[in-house]
Amino acid sequence: MINKLKGSARPLRPLRPLRDNAAHISLAVLSLIGLWIFCWAARYPLIIPLFLLFLAIHLIFSSRREPLGRKSNLKLFLNFGLLLALVVFAAHVIVRYGGMPLRYVPVAGVAILTMLLFNDLQLAFAMSFASSVLVSLVLGGDLGMMLTFFMGSLAGAYTVRDARMRGQIIGAGVFVSVVHLACLVLLNPDYHLFLNRDFAVQQLYPLASNGFICAFLVIATLKVFEYLFGVLTNYSLLELADFNQPLLKRLVLEAPGTYHHSLIVSNLAEGAADTIGANALLTRVGAYYHDIGKLVKAEYFTENQMLGYNKHDDIEPTMSRLVILNHVIEGIELAKKHRLNPAIIDFIPQHHGTGLMYYFYQKALEEAKEDETVDEADFRYPGPKPQTRETAITLLADSVEGATRALDEHSPTNIEETVKKVINNKFIDGQLDECNLTLKEINKISSTFARILSVMYHARIKYPEKKNGSTKTKAESKDAGGGRKPSEESPD
Repeated sequence: MINKLKGSARPLRPLRPLRDNAAHISLAVLSLIGLWIFCWAARYPLIIPLFLLFLAIHLIFSSRREPLGRKSNLKLFLNFGLLLALVVFAAHVIVRYGGMPLRYVPVAGVAILTMLLFNDLQLAFAMSFASSVLVSLVLGGDLGMMLTFFMGSLAGAYTVRDARMRGQIIGAGVFVSVVHLACLVLLNPDYHLFLNRDFAVQQLYPLASNGFICAFLVIATLKVFEYLFGVLTNYSLLELADFNQPLLKRLVLEAPGTYHHSLIVSNLAEGAADTIGANALLTRVGAYYHDIGKLVKAEYFTENQMLGYNKHDDIEPTMSRLVILNHVIEGIELAKKHRLNPAIIDFIPQHHGTGLMYYFYQKALEEAKEDETVDEADFRYPGPKPQTRETAITLLADSVEGATRALDEHSPTNIEETVKKVINNKFIDGQLDECNLTLKEINKISSTFARILSVMYHARIKYPEKKNGSTKTKAESKDAGGGRKPSEESPD
């Protein structure tokens, strides 16, 4: 039976494979040619396409984003190109057809969208500069206009960094307007200008309201750009974290043990991610969904079994292997059916990597006949190994939670030793080879896990039972409970 199943667990392909580079290059070239034709026809400076070409080269060859691959960087440029094209088009409409003051162009909206979508300060800086330069060239503005738009964009981008509440976008709009007005005052120190009606209509009023226009446009279009670019913002992650979501609601009702396990894993993973500067919110939400495949056969997993009966005692190790293995495949199918973002789906196969199902492998070795061979590869998960710090942290948290729960004594020393042992085994097994975790970060993760688990399994005071219808004296209760009666103590 074992030999027949050999090779059936083929490694899963990455859920977000890089697309053909030639297609991205062709699209980028066509976009630049189209932009050159547009600038030539509209009599805009032809340096605009060249400027964008150098921006694309910077994104493609930037070593900072090398883990994403050059193809992904090219796709990133195409995404940014769309944002820049929209703001340039808005400037073009205002110049040629709108008859509106030039400073109404919502340049800062590009930087705010970039920060919300990608949460990257360097990308936000590059987009602030690029959008300010392009709009100033289209509007025929001077250096002062460009600097005003640039500083306002930076102010908006920095304000919404790690934003989790939509009110922060409104706050960013206010900050943009304040910076715009500050730049206007510094560029025009003669206060008599502000008393001039034409100056107020053409510069003061537009710059004062520009930030609010940017905030409104960002709120209105953010969901659209999330869909077009295939990214998750903090707002969408918070929506996915709602336990009224269909999959999480099913997990609570149909697999309560797995639900509780996922909660603990999410707490561990979020704490560790926050410690090393990874995306803590993405890690927490990914941990919520990492075991949704167990919904299909929840009773075959230990945390959902009651009365001490284990269904795996009645089936062969090879069949147990298939059941356990399938929870990854079924989890991916459920996630795709509910249209979860690929960034969340990645947690499902990668939280096991290519790890060994040790229990069933050992059981198969014990039950194997003399002429049978048991291949270890048949009892490994299909992978892939964790590709990001967030999925790697979830893999470690999942393994540590299970090992710690199985301890007979949950003392801080035992917990710390178990955490270090589990993480060391995963490191030796090569499960962390394809993510960019450093040894220093792994050590921080280990310390965070040990601290959280030690607090989670803290000792509790044991109160005496009633004897002869009476309880301990008030003084005795004070000594045991810090001055409160046992009935007044928290049950936890």
